[in-house]
Amino acid sequence: MRKARIAALAAGAGALAVAAVAAVAPALPAASAARAPSATLAGNSPRITLKPGIIRLHTIARQGPSTTAQCEQNFNIACYGPNQIRSAYGLPTVYAKGITGKGMTIAIVDSFGSPTIKNDLAAFDKQFGYPPPPSFRIVTPAGVIPKFNENNSDMTGWASETTLDVEYAHALAPGANILLVETPVSETEGVTGFPQIVTAENWVINHGLASVISQSFSATEQTFKNYAQLKPLRAAYLNAQTHDVTVLAASGDSGATDVGLDQVTYYTHTVTSWPDSDPLVTAVGGTQLKLSGGKYTSVVWNDTYNKAWNEYFDENSGPSPFASGGGKSEFFARPSWQAKVRGVTGNHRGVPDISMSASCNGSVNVYSTFPAPGQLPGWSLICGTSEATPEFAAIVALADQVAGHPLGVINPTLYALYAAHAPGIVNVTSGNNSVSFFQGTANKEYTVKGYSANANGGYNLATGVGTIYAPDFVYELAGVKVP
Repeated sequence: MRKARIAALAAGAGALAVAAVAAVAPALPAASAARAPSATLAGNSPRITLKPGIIRLHTIARQGPSTTAQCEQNFNIACYGPNQIRSAYGLPTVYAKGITGKGMTIAIVDSFGSPTIKNDLAAFDKQFGYPPPPSFRIVTPAGVIPKFNENNSDMTGWASETTLDVEYAHALAPGANILLVETPVSETEGVTGFPQIVTAENWVINHGLASVISQSFSATEQTFKNYAQLKPLRAAYLNAQTHDVTVLAASGDSGATDVGLDQVTYYTHTVTSWPDSDPLVTAVGGTQLKLSGGKYTSVVWNDTYNKAWNEYFDENSGPSPFASGGGKSEFFARPSWQAKVRGVTGNHRGVPDISMSASCNGSVNVYSTFPAPGQLPGWSLICGTSEATPEFAAIVALADQVAGHPLGVINPTLYALYAAHAPGIVNVTSGNNSVSFFQGTANKEYTVKGYSANANGGYNLATGVGTIYAPDFVYELAGVKVP
């Protein structure tokens, strides 16, 4: 449900300028909304339709992907390519042992998809020297997908989401099959859209087509009047549990808050989102990767006061609520496997469970050619927990290969590994997901105090149990002794 922003760099220009407001997250991908003009709040009636919460710097005027040095010099933010993301998590060591996700399938669920995704993935792979996935299928089990309309910001927003999901799931699990599951209706905070997602996911599960499902979307829990309204939409997750399929969901990009049904106005108190809050789903939060001396460290992702980033979205320097989503569920009680973190979650289900790269100051390169107003085909930068979720789906696929079978619901294992101080789980020890923003006719500034990482490590409501070191983690998650 968050609003995504798109910024475009005109060819030959030396600075980024706001081009358009992208879609809002469908039940919230990893989207975030930058400061919303008060006139919009006052003048428009509430709109429920959600779009993917992609945060995207539009096509940069060069033939290839941006390097970290170029981004730091030209935009005052870091950016990375997929090889750097691989290195940050120690994945080359895993690949050297033949663990690539071979034999497993990652199902990526997105409304509408992208009309150019197969060619775009091929170009992305060629750029970085990756082999194509063993199988890349697109299925539409919930109905015929409407014809792509480049003037429909909902469709172009989902096309951006699809591009990111497919390219980074494949980049981190190059031997896994990719199954893109497209749905014909954009998510609308559970009113429409989610039923089609449930139908599509049940079809995939019932046909045994995937070992892990990646969902880069979510909806503020307060969207639902009560649990009874939400309960029927859990059908796919109950089905996945029965069939040992792992389901992931992004924890969102608005830190400790989120937007209401109008998709513009933020709650001024802490809220969290679903389906990431569902105990049958693993919630994926966001970290910022920091590169220094050839080594990467992770802190809580929070770009709220990142002046360079915020200047891309308005003439001022923020603040805008761009941060790892996290908090305590209003609908779900603390599961038994979170008992050892009850000092943090209380009696509630806490999210996220684990985190991966998502920071805008550390955006990733993607390649896309679908048509959209004001957008040039080629390379662009994207961030958000919509990045983190397919990345972790790839990690799960690697662990599935190690185990020799799908792992199903992994949350109990994650927290058992955390309690055992497993080497594959890396503590995040600094940062928070508190956010500030302006809204209302008076354009008043609000701050929602969120949750902080602990200097001594441990579970927190911004990054969960932490992040991962793949050479240990994929074996630990699989229940296999680390070689």
